[in-house]
Order: sequence, then structure tokens, then C-alpha cells
Amino acid sequence: MVPLRQLWELLREYLAAHRWKVALLVVLMLLAAGLQLLEPVVMAHFIDSAVQGAPPETLTLTALAFLGLALLSQAVGVCQSYVTEDVGWSTTNALRANVALHCLRLDMPFHLKYTPGQLIERIDGDVATLSGFFSRLVLSALSSILLLIGSLAVLATIDWRVAAAFSVLAVLGALLIRAMRHLGVPFSIADREAQTQLNGYIQERLSGTEDIRSRGATPYVLRGFWQLTHTRMVVRSKAAGVGMAQWGTMIMLFAAGTALAFSLGGSLHQAGAITIGTVFLILNYSWRITAPLSRLTQQLEELQRASASIRRLRELMGQNTVLTGGDATLPSGPLSVELDRVSFAYQDSPVLHDVSFSLQPGEVLGVLGRTGSGKTTITRLLLRLYDPTAGAVRLGGTDLRTVSPTGVRERVGMVTQEVQLFAASVRDNLTFFNRDIPDRRVIEALELLELGAWYRALPQGLDTPLSSGGTGLSAGEGQLLAFARVFLREPGLVILDEASSRLDPATERRIERAVDLLLRGRTAIVVAHRLATVQRAGHVLVLEDGRVAECGPRPDLAARAESRYAGLLRTGLEVAFA
Repeated sequence: MVPLRQLWELLREYLAAHRWKVALLVVLMLLAAGLQLLEPVVMAHFIDSAVQGAPPETLTLTALAFLGLALLSQAVGVCQSYVTEDVGWSTTNALRANVALHCLRLDMPFHLKYTPGQLIERIDGDVATLSGFFSRLVLSALSSILLLIGSLAVLATIDWRVAAAFSVLAVLGALLIRAMRHLGVPFSIADREAQTQLNGYIQERLSGTEDIRSRGATPYVLRGFWQLTHTRMVVRSKAAGVGMAQWGTMIMLFAAGTALAFSLGGSLHQAGAITIGTVFLILNYSWRITAPLSRLTQQLEELQRASASIRRLRELMGQNTVLTGGDATLPSGPLSVELDRVSFAYQDSPVLHDVSFSLQPGEVLGVLGRTGSGKTTITRLLLRLYDPTAGAVRLGGTDLRTVSPTGVRERVGMVTQEVQLFAASVRDNLTFFNRDIPDRRVIEALELLELGAWYRALPQGLDTPLSSGGTGLSAGEGQLLAFARVFLREPGLVILDEASSRLDPATERRIERAVDLLLRGRTAIVVAHRLATVQRAGHVLVLEDGRVAECGPRPDLAARAESRYAGLLRTGLEVAFA
């Protein structure tokens, strides 16, 4: 189980912002405990008054007083429940936001390790489990302890022997809870991990539904789904079994408390030491002693789940694949590009070997090579999604390791074949939720990229919602929207990853005109899968197996019959790299 010190640190960190609500909650808990302690006293007085033949008026007033206390207790309970849930969800929403922000800041090695479904379970599932920890568990536990102490104090005013006997019972219950609090943690951790694996599997298979159905792989997917659900059923059953064993122990303790109340109350009544109303009082307070212990036992399983979630979240928050940087900034205007003896490996798989080339501000470089030659890796290094394992990457003469990742990505724009659109408005899709970009600039970019007619046809203008994935948009419109995003950022370096390779000729011509506009006055790197794409490039880089096979001015390379590029022009890129 997570040490209590860590639980306390988590509570202190996230409850500090809600100290006034917590203070109100403490007042409500004290008031609720006081009302619950007072109700049996009124009922005992009613019983004794009835036995002693009190007039109906007295009994009626006592009954009305009890009814008023019950109504007030319910009202306080409702207020306490509302504030408890408000505090619980406010704190866990803050925690959820921090975990999500941490994951978004982690770079590519981390995101290659976890699937989106697994991260959703960590960010939402584990944090949702802590909602009960922040609200019902901690605060209800405090309320139960207050009620238990108050009940023992009232019993001490009746008879010290009764108070002593129930104190021993309470200590025994506390020792049992302490002994059992570690039992279910391994099962809860296994349950959360099984749920994470299941969610990751579902997310991946749903995203590939079209391929799965077209290839007749549905039975295989269902078999994997059954195996994961069966695994979760087994581990959840074990966790539930431990919880039932803990609950059964407390039921026996509750029964022992009731038997003790009957025994002590009956003996004292027969000895003439207490009235029948006081016997009822002892019995009622015995329930108020054992009931908090039972609730604490119920919450023990929740504490174990919370401990498992906290452990998993601490593991996640301990991930340290965040690329940091210094205070350096990239210059304005078009950026020079330099890779100086750069090598890079994904974990233990080398991809780039001693790659060097340079590009002056405003120049365009075409990058050619077969799949796996390192083209995409170079673009990732320029975006600082990774840092090189050896050598240096410089933009504008500045080593990117001295610039924050955010500072790099503000000055480098990229357009790929796959355009990611979000379930948000057109404005938010183009500005990436940056409210500082005025609508005027957004509309100017759309007009410039020949999307003016498309924009004017939108029913709500820039507020028109787009669906996730861009349903309803043509491939060309999606690509042009991606170009508009880059226009609005005004980068000094533009990276194009064959943005027009999947389009029909008419749409491709529109894209080519957009590319001309985008590259004007900017440095550019064009990753090419077709030779026609690099015709606008002044320089060409040919990669083979992660090494520079050839690099130089495109006209010079084309004029040299023995160059790799000239050979590609003769044979065609597809043939040469087949």
C-alpha cells in the first residue's frame, strides 16, 4: 500500500486550493456527528417518559423534537454530501488536468511505449478512482471516527464499564482494519492493469475497424477481447473475494457489539442501575460504534483501489522523457539549417549515421530515399521530438538543445500526408485553440489558399464544427487546411512530407500553388516520394541506410551523369528504391 505520508502529501497538495470548502465540510461533519449523537438521547427520554406515564403533551413534544432533529440531520447530510462531492471532483479534476498536461509534455519515446487507450485509463480511470478517495473515503473516514469517539464519550457518562467494554471492541476493530488494509492492494493493482490493457486493446482495434473487417480478422479480435476480459474477471474476482472477507469480519464485529450491548444493558437494568430507555441508548450507541467500523471496512477496499491508482499515477508522473532546453531563442525570418555529424537510434536501433548537411536561409532542400532510410527521423529531429544521440542540429545557428521544445515548434511548421482534424470549430482547428490569432488573419489565409468559396459556404463561418478526422472534407480541402495552419504560425522553416502524393491531378495543382505560397520567403525541407516533388528544390539530399549518399545543388547533380540523383531521373524514383 502507498505510505500514509504520500497520501497525506497528495491530499495537502490538492485540497489546499479548496481550504474554505474543506473548513465548511469539517463544520458540517461536526454538526452531523452531534445530531446523530443527540437523536438516541431524545428517543431514550421518550421511552422513559412513556414508561413513567408522562402526559401526552410531553410525549408529543418529545416526538416532535426527535422529528425536527431527524429532518435537520437529513438536511445537514445533504449539504455534507454536496460539498463532499464538490471537493472530490474539484480536486480530482485538477489532478486529471496535471496528469494530462504531463503526458502531453512527454516526448515520443514515452508515447511509443503506451497506447492511447492505456493513457486514457491512466488519466481518467485511475484519477476517477481517486474521486472517492478525496471525497467519500477521507472525509467519511473522519466523520466515522468523530462519531465513534463521541459515542464512547456519551457511554462513559452512563457507565464506565460499558464505555470500557466498547472501547476494547473499538480498538479490536481498529486493529483488524490495520491488519487487513494491505491485503487487497496487489489485487487492486492487477485489476487496474487488466483494465488498462483492455482499454488499450479496444482503442487500437476500433481505430482499425475497416482493415479488420476487410481482412476477415473479426474472430481473431473477438478472441483477444475475450482473453483480456477473462483475465480482468479473474483478477477482479480475487479483489472482490478479499473485500468480502474483510466485510464478513466486520459483520461478525457488528454482531459482537450488538450482543455486548444486550448483555451489559440487560444486566445493568436488572440490577436497577439504568432505565429501559438507557438500555435502548446503549444499544443504539453500540450501533454507532460498530457502524463506523463497518463503514471504514467498506472504505478499506476503496482505499486499496486508491492506493493502486496513486501508485500507478506516481509511476506515470515519474516518467522523465521530457526534453528540456535553455533560454535561447530562434531568430526571426527564414532559418538556416545544419546537421553536424548527427547520429540517432530509437532505443537500440540505429537509424542515422554521421549525417551532415547545411541549408542557407530561404533555400529549399529535397530529401530522397527509400522507406527506412531516415527521412522521417530527420524531420523529427528538426521539430525536436527527439534529440540526436550524437552530433548537433542547429537552426539559425542555434543548437536546438539550448531552445525549449515549444520555442522550436513555434518556428518550425510541418505538413504531412495525414491531416489530423479535431472535433472542434474551424477556427480552433486552424489556430490550434490559440485565441490570440484574430479572425481576420484566419480568413485571409483561407482566401490566399483558394478556400474562400469553401469558407463562405460554411453555415456558421469559423464557428462551424468539424468532426474528428475531417468527415465531410475532401482530401484536398484537408491538406489546404493543414497549409493554413502553417501560414498562421509564420514559421521560419517549413517541412513538407509529400503533402500531395494521394491527390487527383486537379487538386494536386491547387496544392502545388499553395506550396509555392507557403515556401515564399521561408526555408523549406521537402521529403519526397516522387521526383516531381523536388523540382522546386534548389538542393537535393539522397539518403541510404541512414547515411548521406549524395547532397548538393539540384541542377549540378542532375548535370552529372554519374550522380545518384541523375540516375534517379533516368530510372525513376520508384524503380530505383523498389
